[in-house]
Amino acid sequence: MARGNRWEPIYGDDDDRRFFLKTMGEACERTGWKVHAWVLMGNHYHLLLETPEPNLVTGMQWLQNTYTRRFNLRHRLWGRLFGDRYKAVLVEGGGYYYETLLDYVHLNPVRAGLINAGRGQGVLDYPWSSVAGGHALLPGRRPSWLATGQALSAFGCADTVTGRRRWVERLDERARAEAREKCGIPDAGLERDARRSDLRRGWYWGSQAFAERMLAWGAKALHQPRHRSAKASLEKRAHGEMEAQRLVREGLAAAGLSGAELARLPGSEGRKVAIARLVWEQTTVDMKWLAAELHLRSAANASQQIRRHRLHPPKLPKAMHRWMIQSRNVA
Repeated sequence: MARGNRWEPIYGDDDDRRFFLKTMGEACERTGWKVHAWVLMGNHYHLLLETPEPNLVTGMQWLQNTYTRRFNLRHRLWGRLFGDRYKAVLVEGGGYYYETLLDYVHLNPVRAGLINAGRGQGVLDYPWSSVAGGHALLPGRRPSWLATGQALSAFGCADTVTGRRRWVERLDERARAEAREKCGIPDAGLERDARRSDLRRGWYWGSQAFAERMLAWGAKALHQPRHRSAKASLEKRAHGEMEAQRLVREGLAAAGLSGAELARLPGSEGRKVAIARLVWEQTTVDMKWLAAELHLRSAANASQQIRRHRLHPPKLPKAMHRWMIQSRNVA
């Protein structure tokens, strides 16, 4: 989760919220993330993320920086939008801890008084969470990066009209049965150290055995020798450079270009820019990397050419057009 700088709002209106969700979807395409739950509040947001690859830091940096730039451009502002570094809590997947976290996120609007269960309102009345904005929708209307199957099955509900209705009704029942201030907050009577295993203050949310596994894994990773030649971290290589290099190779083959031809072509050549755009949308590499790899002259030119390509896509060879469609469908 992350809050606005000085606790100020991070959304000026519903268009900003739509911009944030669009940016989050782009971040998922770049990183391979799966989102299990989300809620957008006035001055903060909560995300329950699954990161199949070790790229949380890279992805979060891209998400918050990109949204900040878009927010500032739209509102003619400048400077920081978010406060200190986002807070991240390790979560034990499946079972009690996963289930309680789903409810904690989705019942946030109830605790904030934005949903009044006493007046007949339900979780579907708040549009800016993954209940109304995802899990309760038909499969074809929800984002591809939303892990609806796991969220529903955690409570024994199928991804059907009946199953989704039961899933929403269970949340509404909690909203009616529990005090507003504590709605969705896990039982404090459990035997746990609230300084460490807590959704609000701790560094993990799970069993003691889970914490010990994470500590042992972290100690092993931190004590591995680091060599100067190993500049690229696992985080950058996972869904970054390795994936980008694969896409560049496939794109050049589909475009019928060799490395020598790539260097001779101008920095605005349509096939080169098309490859750059797809790599930019689906990985975490930066414009400097794209400019060097695809001979686009400079990072500034790469950014400018990608923007132009989005506005006015050039006509591409059929084989390359098919490759771009297939690559986006796989992502």
